Amino acid sequence: MQHAPRLATRGLLAAAWYAGCVMFSAAPNAQTPPSAIAAELRARLESRLQEIVAHVDGVVGYAVLDLTSGERIGHLDREVFPTASTIKLAIVYELFKQVEEGRVRLDQTITLDRTKAVGGSGVLFEMGTPTLSVRDYATLMVIVSDNTATNVLIDLLGMDAIGARMRGLGLNATKLRRHMIDLAAARRGDENVSTPDEIVRLLAMLHGSAGPNASGAPDGNEAARRLSAASCEQAVALLEKPKASRLRKALPPGVETADKPGELEGVRVDAGIVFAKNRPYILCVMTTYLKDEAEGERAIEEISRAAYQHFSRLGAGLQYGRQIGR
Repeated sequence: MQHAPRLATRGLLAAAWYAGCVMFSAAPNAQTPPSAIAAELRARLESRLQEIVAHVDGVVGYAVLDLTSGERIGHLDREVFPTASTIKLAIVYELFKQVEEGRVRLDQTITLDRTKAVGGSGVLFEMGTPTLSVRDYATLMVIVSDNTATNVLIDLLGMDAIGARMRGLGLNATKLRRHMIDLAAARRGDENVSTPDEIVRLLAMLHGSAGPNASGAPDGNEAARRLSAASCEQAVALLEKPKASRLRKALPPGVETADKPGELEGVRVDAGIVFAKNRPYILCVMTTYLKDEAEGERAIEEISRAAYQHFSRLGAGLQYGRQIGR
């Protein structure tokens, strides 16, 4: 378990932001290798990621953010992809923001309206008319990606409010445009979409260490739109709850991860914060037009494994890369 390093890292980064920084702190430290060596390691990671992408019969975009240095790696990272259930990250953000604003309580209860139950992933569709707390609906949405629970939360929070929040955060390509399992809306083109870059930025905001908005600098209302440190802790704890995902499958046991996978026909997505020891990072992989969906799943797993190997090596290395105690 790595709660202490995680909390320390998040606190330092959040403090840097609120002090007026517009980028993650990239100050050199004892673990930062000489620049030429760092460039070589980065080039090797980029080469490996491109190799993985080249073997997929479909389209793969990804974005990686080093939460220590602020460096980013991406491929098609600003192109719009279907999000599938990964759009539920936007719902998580809006939920905790509305809790802060006093508009919603996590312990308030809602009785399920059976007329709004939908199939797909989850368990509520198979149940009667349970009365659950908002916290319970959110937990079902995250752990088993329950589509009915998700729709309950969309109706509670407001689809327009979620969209306005994303735009206010500078995430203009991140759009929740339909309820879950609304095939008619999907056929009209009202797909839920985002970019790898924006999903990574959203996760950074949930982590409490986000950089500038789309304009490159904070505006006067930025602080009002941001989650408090306490809300970030709760949101990340929710996303850390156990779930099946390709991003997690690639990681060694015990590595804490806050992620949300998603899948649709021809689409596989996963995105999360990985708390690698001494070197946390955020990864988003989005795939679409897949001829073989299993290929997309393997690509996410392989990209996740390659990213973890890179960052765990940096985290274990001293100034010149010696891996003491690895």
